[in-house]
Amino acid sequence: MRQSVTSRVRAAFAVDRRIFALAFARLADGIGNSFLIIVIPLYVASDVVTGETFGLEEAMVIGIILSLYGLLNSLLQPFTGRLSDSRGARKRFIVIGLAGLATTNFLYLFAGSYLSLVVIRALQGVSVAFIVPASVALINELATAGHRGGSMGIYNTFRLVGFGAGPVAAGAVVAAGPYELSLGTPSFTVSGFEMAFLIATVTALVSLAMVSVLISDPERTKATAGGSPSIRITDPRGDNLLNPVITLGIVTLFMMIGIALFATLQNEVNAKLDQGSTWFGLQFAAFIFAQIALQTPVGGASDRIGRRPFILWGMVLLIPTTLAQGVVTTPETMFVARLGQGIAGAMVFAPGLALAGDLAPEGESGTTLSVLTMAFGFGIAIGPLVSGFLVGFGFIVPFAFASLLALVGVVLVATQVDETLDAAVADRPSLAE
Repeated sequence: MRQSVTSRVRAAFAVDRRIFALAFARLADGIGNSFLIIVIPLYVASDVVTGETFGLEEAMVIGIILSLYGLLNSLLQPFTGRLSDSRGARKRFIVIGLAGLATTNFLYLFAGSYLSLVVIRALQGVSVAFIVPASVALINELATAGHRGGSMGIYNTFRLVGFGAGPVAAGAVVAAGPYELSLGTPSFTVSGFEMAFLIATVTALVSLAMVSVLISDPERTKATAGGSPSIRITDPRGDNLLNPVITLGIVTLFMMIGIALFATLQNEVNAKLDQGSTWFGLQFAAFIFAQIALQTPVGGASDRIGRRPFILWGMVLLIPTTLAQGVVTTPETMFVARLGQGIAGAMVFAPGLALAGDLAPEGESGTTLSVLTMAFGFGIAIGPLVSGFLVGFGFIVPFAFASLLALVGVVLVATQVDETLDAAVADRPSLAE
């Protein structure tokens, strides 16, 4: 009998079915959550939203609404990750976060003022802060040491598929409204915005149902609960100056700054390359295309070859692919540069999480991995600010600055991070205080 594609992938990576269930669940909520990236700015700019702006311009209000989510999400992750360690409960935290996400998605239907949107988006940031550290910690604990990279790659691939699919459909859903819905005899009309918020709510509920039914915490997670985990900045083993987990967090921050700075330069890129918004959309998406295609195979390869080589050479590749974006002269070469940057990111993401997972002491995956997930979020938030400030000094300047950060990242990985694959199944010294 022929095996299904899913069965062959599971056999190749020896992946626990709960990892696939969690990956599918994050795909579902990723679609709904990324919907809002497109819908919220359109909603704020519509006639539906009114009220006090406290003297701020509409563009600034949109910026605050969008940035609050990422800021609160990133700031709270170390606390929620540590709390999930001390409670020994990953599933409970994911369920709380998804319930909060579904509720806040639904509340957008009743939000008619700028202040209400700010409050709802802030609550969404808090909700996602419960989901992310607990999810990656659960993946880390469900995966065997020799299959951790492949498991992280599968999880990230599905999450990115959901994140990438949402914005593609969101604009079409809003534009196609209003919709006539019928529940038997009564029927009612919903606007394009209301339909988008309903879809986001349903996807979060689907994810919540999948986690509730298909996911369970490993017994060893419960057995190691009750401690007070924390991360030292210096390497407790004395092999290097910095704790390798902290080093990976810094490297992730630098990498994401370089990747995220492209988002706010649409006008400058289009003018320089004499291109339209369609080309910019393709260039922006090229990074995600590479991530989706390579996360799983690269993660699996890091289980065989090692984590450190992929992280190191990924950061090396990040230098020219980032700098090239400041000097290219055609839309096609910008697309290639962004694709190369996506390849570099794929070489760092899953192996980096796997290496940090290898180093995480029993029961402290949430605390350890939250260093990387927090850095990821802060990089996405800082990148656009950096590019907005530096582009005034010249188009190449933000890309050159990000390339310099990547170079520093290469030095940090080369000097402060050791290979963990061979020792992953052996006893290791705690990285916690």
